[in-house]
Amino acid sequence: MRFNLDIDARRYFIKSYGPGWINVNEQELHRSVIVAPDRLVTDWPPQTFADLEEMHFAAILELEPEIVLLGTGDRQRFPHPKLTQALLARGVGVEVMDTSAACRTYNIIMMEDRRVAAALLMMGD
Repeated sequence: MRFNLDIDARRYFIKSYGPGWINVNEQELHRSVIVAPDRLVTDWPPQTFADLEEMHFAAILELEPEIVLLGTGDRQRFPHPKLTQALLARGVGVEVMDTSAACRTYNIIMMEDRRVAAALLMMGD
């Protein structure tokens, strides 16, 4: 089956990804990022799953998403509930998956015009 995607150049779209990198709107990135339809945060501090802290999730909350996709690197790992508590308390859904799955899922949800933010770790522990 062939898909024709009408990509809006004003939105951030994940074009491709691989181990340790992601391509967003023709920009190849090699560090952890947050991708939202209207914003690309290239200075998100945590580089590994072990680096995650509550303040990193507070930065995601500033984007006012309805759903957050947490890409935890090369494999799915679940953060301690206290880390995502601020998001859940505000009614934001949190889905945890490996970074590859989060990239694929982000594009689908973004194309549905939903307020999604993908917080993507590029490195494993």
